[in-house]
Amino acid sequence: VLPALYNNRMDLRLVPILLTLWISAVYSGSHSLRYYYTGVSDRTFGLPECSIVGYVDEAQIVRYSSDNQKFEPATQWMKQKEGPEYWERETQKAKGEEAWFKHNVKVAMDRFNQSSGTHMIQRMYGCELGDDGSIRGYEQHVYDGREFFALDTEEWVYVPSVREAQLTTQKWNSPEVNAPERNKNYLQNICIEGLKRYLSYGQAELERRVHPHVRISDHQSADATELRCQAYGFYPREIDVKWVKNGGDDVHSEAAKEILPNPDGSYQLRVTAEITPNEGDSYACHVEHSSLNEKLIVVWPGPNKDGQNMGIIIAIAVVAVLLIVAAVAGFAIYKKRAGKPDAGYTAAANRDSPPSSIVSA
Repeated sequence: VLPALYNNRMDLRLVPILLTLWISAVYSGSHSLRYYYTGVSDRTFGLPECSIVGYVDEAQIVRYSSDNQKFEPATQWMKQKEGPEYWERETQKAKGEEAWFKHNVKVAMDRFNQSSGTHMIQRMYGCELGDDGSIRGYEQHVYDGREFFALDTEEWVYVPSVREAQLTTQKWNSPEVNAPERNKNYLQNICIEGLKRYLSYGQAELERRVHPHVRISDHQSADATELRCQAYGFYPREIDVKWVKNGGDDVHSEAAKEILPNPDGSYQLRVTAEITPNEGDSYACHVEHSSLNEKLIVVWPGPNKDGQNMGIIIAIAVVAVLLIVAAVAGFAIYKKRAGKPDAGYTAAANRDSPPSSIVSA
């Protein structure tokens, strides 16, 4: 099931599986414009019957819900840059797409011989502009969390992913409909023009760079050690974090590298690796991010290093205390042997001012 987050203040943010897949596929230095459409057969889970969200890179820029039937800005710079005519025009388009999605949810249910239950159809399409000027487009359709059919942007033909999608792709590929050619023009021209325009609107936000903070730790068991490297607070989302052995060998990690969002718009990632430390081996966490001028390397100090350091600190403290006790005892013995001071000696002059060495201790 493709999850969604929604609240009553129309802060609509769909976070589908496709979003994660396509964000991870966007190359470093490139920019993308993507739209996600979702239609549901009923309101069982509190979702609107139709919703639309648009993203430039990782920033949501627009949204639409059948609950209020308004195409709205999701960022301040979109609100400021586009006038009322734009939002009215896009609202009318979205209303037409809402009717299209409601119809196609029923069509998909018929294809799968389903007459009841909660079902979801989604469409994702967009374009990408590389830093070298290269462009590419994509379009994908999903039903109940599984790929339904997609647009092959090399042959420019719709390809079914399941048997139930064959009738739809045959119709869309037919000369009468010719959907691939129409969408080719959109993805290669109209979409790219829109992407460039939106990038100029939100340049300050979209091109900001925040370097990651990195923290390493370990968890030791009887037969292995789990190394943990956490990078957090970075932006943009693309990052490479890995454990390296002896300066050159990548350490395999069984855990999935899932990049998670933070409330402030930054991201975090934790990478773990299980090792069996041997004498002479070294391990370090390597981090590469667009905010860094060079690779960030954080070396693991080795097993029990913290415990050894703590032992040294405790030993120093014990020695200091023993020296203080010895000094006080020696002074007391001296006083006892010395007896009363001479008339010209003022014993109380420094009575309330102990030596600085004792204060420091």
